[in-house]
Amino acid sequence: MSVTVFIQGRNGVTRWQPGKRWLLLPMLLIATGAGLYQYNQQRFESQQASVDSERQAREAQQRQVKQLKSATENQLATLVSHVAKMQAKLTRLEALGQQLAQNYQLDEQFDFGAEVGVGGPSDFGSTIELNQLLNDMEQLASGIDKGNAQLSLLETVASNLNIEQERYISGRPVSKGWLSSPYGLRNDPFNGHRAMHKGIDFAGSEGADVIATGAGVVTWAGNMFGYGNLVEIDHGNGLRTRYGHNETLSVAVGDVVAKGEKIASMGSTGRSTGPHVHYEVLRNGQQIDPKKFVYRHAG
Repeated sequence: MSVTVFIQGRNGVTRWQPGKRWLLLPMLLIATGAGLYQYNQQRFESQQASVDSERQAREAQQRQVKQLKSATENQLATLVSHVAKMQAKLTRLEALGQQLAQNYQLDEQFDFGAEVGVGGPSDFGSTIELNQLLNDMEQLASGIDKGNAQLSLLETVASNLNIEQERYISGRPVSKGWLSSPYGLRNDPFNGHRAMHKGIDFAGSEGADVIATGAGVVTWAGNMFGYGNLVEIDHGNGLRTRYGHNETLSVAVGDVVAKGEKIASMGSTGRSTGPHVHYEVLRNGQQIDPKKFVYRHAG
């Protein structure tokens, strides 16, 4: 196949017939353009893939940073919780130690409020991992718990005799006054009929001290029908005492009172004819004659 090209010029029409090489030139240009386009397309796709890979890597790094931050915050929260628990336990241990030292006159030998003296040379070791620190703190907290338990046991053993002596009911519920009505049948002061009087009355001056005849826990502190302002103390072993007709009360429910401690002021509230203390002793909820407790020797 041949191609003839006619060219119009000033001197007329010129006929030009290119050779085969000239015919291959367009095909060569087209092939070259296609190759360049494909090369650039592949290069663009490679660059795009690289950009996507870098973006994914950055996103993965950001996720790792967030996870590390979250894990660190959780570990710090755990550490703070451990420290708070240890502080509370150390405070209790210190208070218990101080109480024991004061009770048994050991203040000069044991100062629980001062820093513990430690020292000596030490070689620097490896860094401490957080998990190891938490384990060490757990062991220390366990040791503190054991110390608390041992100190509590020591306090119980050391004060056992004092506890038994303190809650031993004996003596009168007043520091000043006289027995005005015994336990048993009597003529009721209001209607004159024979009635059972389930306590002992101690008369005295209004406002005089009313005292606990044994150590215990206050289970009632307020008005009770017939008794007026009443204090009731539980001494354990099924024994309770009551102190009625008080003018004012010096204790509240839940208070721990010592033997001989003032719990009220004498008055004439409730069903009463004048200032006095109506004193009862109850065993397992039943009133019994308080006389043997009033007149027995202190334990």
